[in-house]
Amino acid sequence: KGLELLEAQSKTQDASSLPALQVSDIEPTAPITPVQMSSAGDVPVQLCEQPTNGLVYFRAVCSLNTLPEDLRVYVPLFCSIITRMGCGDLDYRQQAQQMELRTGGMSVSTLVVPDSTQMDTFEQGIFLSSSCLERNLPHMFRLWSDIFNNPRFEDEERLRVLVMMSAQELANGISYSGHMYAMTRASRHLTLAGILRETLDGMEQVKFMKRMAEMPDLGQVIRSLPRIKKHLLNPEHMRCAINATPQKMSESAAQLESFMKDVAETKRERKPVRTNIIKKPLDPLGNSGPSRKLITEPNFQPCQMKTFFQMPFPVNFVSESIRTVPFCHQDYASLCILARMMTAKFLHGEIREKGGAYGGGAKMGGGGVFSFYSYRDPNSVQTLSSFRRGVDWVKSGQFTQQDIDEAKLSVFSAVDSPVAPSDKGMGRFLSGISDEMKQNHREKLFAVDHKSLVDVAERYLSVGQRTCGVAILGPENDAIKKDPSWILK
Repeated sequence: KGLELLEAQSKTQDASSLPALQVSDIEPTAPITPVQMSSAGDVPVQLCEQPTNGLVYFRAVCSLNTLPEDLRVYVPLFCSIITRMGCGDLDYRQQAQQMELRTGGMSVSTLVVPDSTQMDTFEQGIFLSSSCLERNLPHMFRLWSDIFNNPRFEDEERLRVLVMMSAQELANGISYSGHMYAMTRASRHLTLAGILRETLDGMEQVKFMKRMAEMPDLGQVIRSLPRIKKHLLNPEHMRCAINATPQKMSESAAQLESFMKDVAETKRERKPVRTNIIKKPLDPLGNSGPSRKLITEPNFQPCQMKTFFQMPFPVNFVSESIRTVPFCHQDYASLCILARMMTAKFLHGEIREKGGAYGGGAKMGGGGVFSFYSYRDPNSVQTLSSFRRGVDWVKSGQFTQQDIDEAKLSVFSAVDSPVAPSDKGMGRFLSGISDEMKQNHREKLFAVDHKSLVDVAERYLSVGQRTCGVAILGPENDAIKKDPSWILK
């Protein structure tokens, strides 16, 4: 029966009876999202008028550039507690109550945005996000003002509860998001941004939080929080965005302006820790005016590394990542289509159908890293050879025009998925990718053909050509233990 199954799995399925779209059905141009650039004090603001149905959405990015290196690993903790420890005259219960009453939620998270035109260049920061009904605007900004001007950090008992919760959530999340941790770790040494990502979102962060949860005394953590706050919640290195209805836009902008005045006293001119910073204009058409300050390292040396994390569960999460090209590069679109096609036409069959894993595939990441992954996989090292065979399959050119068209439809379904009014203009705000750049990418996707797919597979993914990293999270593994090329964690 096993042999019969293998034979059935190896046959090509007849898909001719299924309904299908054609690539010609896809709109050749993407709709434009108009935004206005303005400012509140010295802080650049992007205004986007949208049918938000009576809600106002506020977002801000604050830079991490001036934060001392030793405090970086604390940033995710800082983000999770800054809205949950109390602020101003409110203790944490009253703060939570006010946030529930007056807003649709207020959150802070870490942000690492790779540059769209060059490798080893990225923006690092924290992302503030909240929304409220139009009538609650003053209340929402009042809450943000209190968080900026006098957050409360002294309640050690409350901090301990939040640290324990955070550490537990991270540890529990590994069995659900193990493939993400594996991909983050595999790409750690391939780009400059990868190193920071591993510190903020990777296994390194999980371990750090676990250590912190076991500390008998959190005094040192409490002392570092105000230091972090001085660097991060600093209007000197900040930009904001508002999405609201046209009727309420001027009022929203005025409220934002008064919020910026309120927090102006926390403004401090601080020197960046790293000297190699380049400026990119926020308005893609203008070269003057406000800019995003990106970290860059032209002489960054990527290195190859294989890491194995022994875990207390019986399945593996396997990833191999390869350094390629950034978003605006000529070959980026071909790599996107290649990842989709290889996933559907080769890797899914090998890793899931034959290998018995829950899932697997390839994806092209925005930071110039191409990643293979498997999810809840009974195999470990065998899956790595499936990844390699996937590349050989593309290089041999054994795929049809229909395979390419299906991959294009699949990629466009993500590119053209509906964007809520609250999120319109966010791509431009966060990563500086303008509508023109998106349209350019779109045209490159349409142009991908058989030759360009074989070509990028040979140039970037071939064994001799590539710089790659590998990571596996999984149960005890004797083959890996005996292989000195692996680092065991």
